[in-house]
Parts: sequence; structure tokens; C-alpha cells
Amino acid sequence: MPTTIEIDSYESETMRIVEDVFRTMLHVETHPNPGPESAGPSALTSVVQFAGEWKGAVLLQCDEHQACVVASRLIPGIEPARIDADVRDALGEITNMVGGNLKPILPPGVVLSMPSVVEGSDYALHMCGGNSARTWSFGGDLGTFSVTLVQFLDKGSGR
Repeated sequence: MPTTIEIDSYESETMRIVEDVFRTMLHVETHPNPGPESAGPSALTSVVQFAGEWKGAVLLQCDEHQACVVASRLIPGIEPARIDADVRDALGEITNMVGGNLKPILPPGVVLSMPSVVEGSDYALHMCGGNSARTWSFGGDLGTFSVTLVQFLDKGSGR
């Protein structure tokens, strides 16, 4: 039977990991933001899934400007003004770093997928099967963005 966790118990570690990754890799200070969790009309969502004994995903949602800043900080010598392959790759890589740092604190035996990036705000993302999720909002030098941890639940578990 797959392992399940209480997502809320991962709040402090998830927040610390996001702050550490953004500070270390992007030189951007972030902090928990009690405000709304919306990334605005030109949103991008980057997803990395976990597979193995525990199944889930981590999602990072931000706006177009934030994604361009992430790319310019992560890839030396570029200053993108709009979404392109470098911006999508950079956003996917930052989400992968957050997921990679979450991996050791999650149940043993999980592996990460390649990142996927969805552009735009006129979409609905459905993680098939049952799931539970928790979204945390962050603010700081980059403005407001959000990170969501999703747990895929076994349909037969009733959860």
C-alpha cells in the first residue's frame, strides 16, 4: 500500500527549502506571504512529480516577469523580455531544485520526473485520482508567487 503523509506537517520544511533555493541559486530573498496565492493573468506553472512508494508533485506558479527574472538569474548572459525556451527551462530547473531538496524529507524511495511548464492562466490542472494539496504563498524581491505540494492518494483508500 502506498505511503501517505500529512502535507501540513511539511510546511516549515517546504518554506525553508523554497527560501534557501531562491536565495542560493537566484540571489532573491523570499518570505512566507499570508496574502492571496494568485500569480496573476500571465501565469506560468512548473510541475515536478514524485514517483515511488510515495506519489505526489510540487508546483511553482509565478507571472511572466518573475519567470524572466528567474531565467536571467539562473542563466548568465541572458535578459529575456518574454517567455521563451530558456525561461521555461529555468523555471523548470528551479522547481526541480525545490523538488530535489524536498525528496530527502519525503518517504524513502521517491524519484523525480522531468519538469513540465504550463503557460497562461486559462487552464485547469487536474491531477488524476484522489489527491490532497497545500499551497504556500511567498513574497519578497520577486513579488508574490506560490508553491504547492500535492499528494496523490490511492483511490481505494477513501482519502
